[in-house]
Amino acid sequence: MAHQSELDTAFTNAQRDIHQLVERPDNATMLKLYAFYKQGHIGVNTLPSPSGFDFVGQAKHAAWLDLGLMTQEQAKQHYIQTVKALTT
Repeated sequence: MAHQSELDTAFTNAQRDIHQLVERPDNATMLKLYAFYKQGHIGVNTLPSPSGFDFVGQAKHAAWLDLGLMTQEQAKQHYIQTVKALTT
């Protein structure tokens, strides 16, 4: 159980760290971060697709959907690793 708590703490810290970046990451990286965050926070994407005119929403939905059945723990780890790569 301690491992889960450590993972959650690292996930929370990564969420804080991403807001400290001087430069905004490229759109592809932002979509990955969004997807990892949603999968880690909520789980598998079961939401309906946004309107066809909501291009940003469509891209976010597709990125999250692409993670498939990745576990919340794996998604949190990917999020943390991606943020670390951006902040080092």
